[in-house]
Amino acid sequence: MPEEPRDILVLNAGSSSIKFALFDGQLNEKLSGMAAEIGGHASLTIDGQPLTPAMPDHHTALAKILAALEKRGITPDTLRAAAHRVVHGGAKLTTPQRITPDTLREISSCTPLAPLHNPHNLAAIIALQDIAPNLPQYVSFDTAFHATNPPVATRYAIPKTLETQGIRRYGFHGLSYASLVQNLPPLTNSKLPSRLLAFHLGNGASLCAIKNGQSIATTMGYSPLDGLTMGTRAGGIDANAVLKLVEDHGVTRVKSILNNESGLLGLSGGKSDMRNLMLDASADSDFAVEHFCYWSLRHAGSLIAAMEGLDAIAFTGGIGENAIGVRARILRGLEWIGIKTNPDANHRNACQLHADTSKIPVWIIPAQEERMIAKDALTLIGT
Repeated sequence: MPEEPRDILVLNAGSSSIKFALFDGQLNEKLSGMAAEIGGHASLTIDGQPLTPAMPDHHTALAKILAALEKRGITPDTLRAAAHRVVHGGAKLTTPQRITPDTLREISSCTPLAPLHNPHNLAAIIALQDIAPNLPQYVSFDTAFHATNPPVATRYAIPKTLETQGIRRYGFHGLSYASLVQNLPPLTNSKLPSRLLAFHLGNGASLCAIKNGQSIATTMGYSPLDGLTMGTRAGGIDANAVLKLVEDHGVTRVKSILNNESGLLGLSGGKSDMRNLMLDASADSDFAVEHFCYWSLRHAGSLIAAMEGLDAIAFTGGIGENAIGVRARILRGLEWIGIKTNPDANHRNACQLHADTSKIPVWIIPAQEERMIAKDALTLIGT
């Protein structure tokens, strides 16, 4: 008898890329890779080995990924399932799901809420259905973790008729926060803090107030544009300022300005990568970094108030895990609440950042979104 398939293929499709990772039944990562610049100068990398196949669209890119995996002995027949990240599940899709026609219709109905993300997530699901129709597919939603936010946190102060059209706060980075909640206790050898302030800092950035393991407030809102200063996104901006920009430049141009030309990129005059900003001694780069840290602190204070106190802090994401100076600046701004940092630990990117005399523990918890997606699928399968 052939061995029962155990592996889960996780797919995370973006506008011009598909990240993928393979996990076994014990959630050990066996390989990972990415198809990048789909529709352009495409490249495919698996465990650091580069390939350069032509990939004009997501369907072709997925076929190339599966062909490359087949050379390593991995085919749809050897997989137990595929699992996908979908950015927006709206108000209804708040738990992981097996893909069915009804699920696909509901994901599609959320496209107006995430026009830059959901269509590409759907494209990967549909492409895989065409290529491997018998392979079970599952989906996890980036908005789902924040479904526990109370109405007072999600409702905008607008007429109820507009809220029924989907205009409300949803929050994002939920898979990262869900993973953080699960991984913090074993990594720190301590129980999950009752009031945890989580910093997911990367090109996209947000904060989350996690009380007794559940999200009660977060900085992103209707879309991933709101909240902190980000790599290319403006973060929080007065709605009347947006209306003025639309009057002057039109809707299409302003969408591009706010999502792709603002944030660190706009403040620095051309740099969106925090590593490059930290190496550049120019006044504009210094200001961009300070802006990022200042607004992280402003929002941190708001979320601490929402939790009515603070028991621990955790950093995750590319910047949160690696940007020593950014973490030091943010933690210095929170010394008023009793935080004392161990500078040597911060410099080493150690898991424990706080000094033994600190009233508030501070941790680095590596982001493991793909593993979280695989775990969601295995849970639904029943293992």
